[in-house]
Amino acid sequence: MSETALKARGAAAPSGDANRWKALVFIALAQLMVVLDATIVNIALPSAQQDLGISDGNRQWVVTAYALAFGGLLLFGGRIADLWGRKRAFVLGLAGFAAASALGGAATSGSMMFGARALQGVFGALLAPAALSLLAVMFTDAKERAKAFGIYGAIAGGGGAVGLILGGFLTEYLDWRWTFFVNVPFAVVAAAGAYFVIREPEGGRNRSPLDIPGVVLSTLGLVSLVYGFTRAESDGWGDAVTVSMFVASAVLLVAFVLVESRVKAPLLPLRVVTDRNRGGIYLSLGLAIIGMFGLFLFLTYYLQVVKGYTPVKTGFAFLPMVAGMITGSTQIGARLMTRVPARLLMGPGFLVAALGMLILTQLKIDSSYTTQLLPAMLLLGLGMGTAFMPAMSLATQGVQPRDAGVASAMVNTSQQVGGAIGTALLNTIAASATTSYITDHIGGAAARPQQELVKLQGMVHGYSTAIWFAVGILALASVIAFTFVNAGRPGSTPVASGEGAEDELPVPVVAH
Repeated sequence: MSETALKARGAAAPSGDANRWKALVFIALAQLMVVLDATIVNIALPSAQQDLGISDGNRQWVVTAYALAFGGLLLFGGRIADLWGRKRAFVLGLAGFAAASALGGAATSGSMMFGARALQGVFGALLAPAALSLLAVMFTDAKERAKAFGIYGAIAGGGGAVGLILGGFLTEYLDWRWTFFVNVPFAVVAAAGAYFVIREPEGGRNRSPLDIPGVVLSTLGLVSLVYGFTRAESDGWGDAVTVSMFVASAVLLVAFVLVESRVKAPLLPLRVVTDRNRGGIYLSLGLAIIGMFGLFLFLTYYLQVVKGYTPVKTGFAFLPMVAGMITGSTQIGARLMTRVPARLLMGPGFLVAALGMLILTQLKIDSSYTTQLLPAMLLLGLGMGTAFMPAMSLATQGVQPRDAGVASAMVNTSQQVGGAIGTALLNTIAASATTSYITDHIGGAAARPQQELVKLQGMVHGYSTAIWFAVGILALASVIAFTFVNAGRPGSTPVASGEGAEDELPVPVVAH
C-alpha cells in the first residue's frame, strides 16, 4: 500500500484503534443492557409491586428513583468520563450497574428496591455518556461513523424489543427478579470485552479541576425539575411542593449557567450547547422523547388492560415499532446521513412519527391491531429511527475530544429529562381527560357492566386526548430541527478526534 494511502487510512483510524469495530460490539452490548433494563422493569412492575407490598402511591418510585439519579447525574458522569478516561468510566459504570441490578433482584422490601434503582441510575449516568463519547472519539471518518452509529442505534432500538419480550417471558414463566438478574451477564461480558479491546485515542482527556459548584447546581437543578414533573403527575400541578420544585429548578439552573460562564474549567462548557446545531439537536431530541415516552406507557396499559393481552403478547405487539426503528436507523438514516444534511432526515423523520401518532388519536376500545395500531407503530418507529440516527452522530461531531463526554451526556440528559417530563405531562393530561369523561357519562350507566364500560371508554378517551398533545410536540420537534440544524453532510464539518479537533475552537487540548 502506498504511503499516501496509509496516511489516508490513518486519518480515518487513529493509531492504536485497529480494534474499534470489536470495541463497538461491547459498547453496543452495554447500550443494549441499559435499554433492555428500562423496558423489562416496566413489564415486571405489577408483579414486583404485589410481591414486595409496594403501595399504588409509591410504585412510581421504582421508575422515579432511577430517573432522578440518572437524569440528575448525567452531566457529572460525562465530565468524570472526560477526566478519568472514557474506558475506565465505561468499565466502572458496567460493574456498578451489574451490582445494583443484583441488589434489585434480591430486594426484600420496597425501600430496598427503590435504593437499587437509584444506584442503577447513578452508574447508568456514568456508563451512558462514556459509551457514546467512546464512539465519538474512536470513529472519526464520516462513512465509518455513520455505519457505527447505525449499528449502535439499531441495537438500542432492538434492545427495546428484547426487553419487552424477555420481560414478558421472565415475568410470566420464571419470576420478576430475573428481569434484574439478567443484566449481570450482559455487564460482565461487556466489561471484560471493553477492558481488553477498547483503546481510547490519545489526547482526549480533560484534566482540568472538577467544577464542584457546577456539579452541585446542575445535579440539584435537574433532580428538582424531574421530581417536579413526577410530583405533578401524582399530586397535581397546583400542589405546593410541585410548584416549589419548579421554582427551585429554575433558580438552580439559571445559577448554573451563570457559574459556568465565569469559572475557568466549567462542568458544561457553554460552547457545547450554544452551538446552533448541537443546541437544536438537544432541544428537538428532548421534545421527541416527551412525545414518545408517554405513548409507551399508554399503549402498554391499553393492550393489557383494555385489550386483555398477556405481558408476552404485549411485548410481541410492540415489535413493528422496533422493526421500524431498526429500518429507519440502519437503512435510511445511516445510508443517507453522509449524503444529505441532517435536517432533511430529522425534520421529515419527526413528521413521519407525528403521522403515526395522529393515527393513534382515533383509538377506541374495539380498535383493530392490524388496521390501526400496526401502521401507527411502523410509522412511529420508522420516523424516530430516521431522525435519531443523524441526531446522535451530529450531537458529538465537531466537539473537542476533551468535551466529548459532556456533549454525549447532554444527549442523554435531553432524553432522560424529556422522558420524565413526557411521562408526567402526558399522564396528567390523560388522567384529567379520563376523570372528566367518566364524570360526564357515568350517570347514564345503571348496571355494573355499563359502568365498567364507561371506565374503559374514559381511559381510552384520556389516552387519545394526551396523544393529540404528543402529535403537536413532535411537530414542534420537526420545526426546531428544520430551523436550527443547518450543518451540511457529516463529512463537511470538523469531527472530534484525538488530534486536530482543536482547530474548531482556539482552546488547546490537554495532553494525555
